[in-house]
Amino acid sequence: MIHGKENVLYNKAYAFAIRVVKAYQYLEKEKREFILAKQLLRSGTSIGANVAEANGAISDAEFSAKLSIAYKECLETKYWTDLLKDTGYINEKQHVSMFTDADELGKMLFTSIRKIRGLRTDK
Repeated sequence: MIHGKENVLYNKAYAFAIRVVKAYQYLEKEKREFILAKQLLRSGTSIGANVAEANGAISDAEFSAKLSIAYKECLETKYWTDLLKDTGYINEKQHVSMFTDADELGKMLFTSIRKIRGLRTDK
C-alpha cells in the first residue's frame, strides 16, 4: 500500500530516526543520561518502523492501524523531548528543533490517517 505521500512520510520518519539515534548517543555519552534517552530512542525510531510496516499492509484497515501506532509513538516522542528539556538534558534550541520535526511527522501521520479512514478533517 505504498502511496506517494507515505514515501515522503517514510523518508522523513527515517531521517528523524537517524536524528533520534544521534540524540540518544549524545545523551548517553555527554550527559550520562540512560533512562530517558532509551525512551526517546524507542519511541522516536518506532515511528519510522511503523510507517515501513504500513507500507507493507495488505488492507486499508491494516495500513491505518500501523499509521495510528506511528502517530501515537510520535506523541510519545514529543513528550520525551519536553521532559528532556524541562530536566536540563537538552537546551531550548535542541528541543525546538527535534520537537518541530516530530510535530511535522505527527501532522503528516494524522492527515494520512484521516484521509484513509475517510473522515472529515474540519472537525
